[in-house]
Amino acid sequence: MTRKNLDWIAIGDLTPWARNARTHSKKQIRQIAESIEAFGFTNPVLIDERRTILAGHGRVAAANELGMREVPCLRLDHMSADEKRAYVLADNKLALNAGWNEDLLAAELGALMSADLDFDVSITGFSIPEIDGVLEAVAPEEPGNPEEDILPYEAPARVQLGDVWQLGPHRLICGDALDADVVSDLMDGAVARMVFSDPPYNVPIDGHVGNSGKIQHREFAMASGEMSAGEFTGFLERAFRNLADHSVDG
Repeated sequence: MTRKNLDWIAIGDLTPWARNARTHSKKQIRQIAESIEAFGFTNPVLIDERRTILAGHGRVAAANELGMREVPCLRLDHMSADEKRAYVLADNKLALNAGWNEDLLAAELGALMSADLDFDVSITGFSIPEIDGVLEAVAPEEPGNPEEDILPYEAPARVQLGDVWQLGPHRLICGDALDADVVSDLMDGAVARMVFSDPPYNVPIDGHVGNSGKIQHREFAMASGEMSAGEFTGFLERAFRNLADHSVDG
């Protein structure tokens, strides 16, 4: 491989890769710009012998937004035309194939969040909602008392099958979504313009669904892996027929 030393080259003298399939939103370019402001231009732009950009289109756009006239470039002049085309794709795709160690990620983000109130953690590229989600996902589940989750035998039931609650303009019913009469009682002559549904997928929950093993979910009452293909198809047909019967056309 032939390399030349790092050179600072005017942005106007660089040519973008004509068929660059990678896109950069205005938000991402702004994030890159903030990173450059915070850490400096730590990753040079890779160019070929004609000063065509092979990697670093986002960094160049961010530098231009910051008013920089030149950017550090590293020239690679050993690639054939096909190798350049493949490298432009690989440079973007290989980074996407990486994952995260959620525990370490949460620890690092948590340390940054608590280290200095004036530190802008958004320069990591993570938004505050994303950081909250990461920290919440790895937070230890609060210990509970299983005995508190069991109603005493003598406690009267407060909800019965068929009970309907009026919640402002909305209605809520206790019943089986497979039962046409239940859905009819719920809708009470009204028709829906949109349906939001989260049916089971006939896949066992135990061993398949969880949050890195920290939170365990109970099985569905039905369609939790016990149905054959034919039985599950019938299950879905009954459920969706009830929805369709009480929805407007289209």
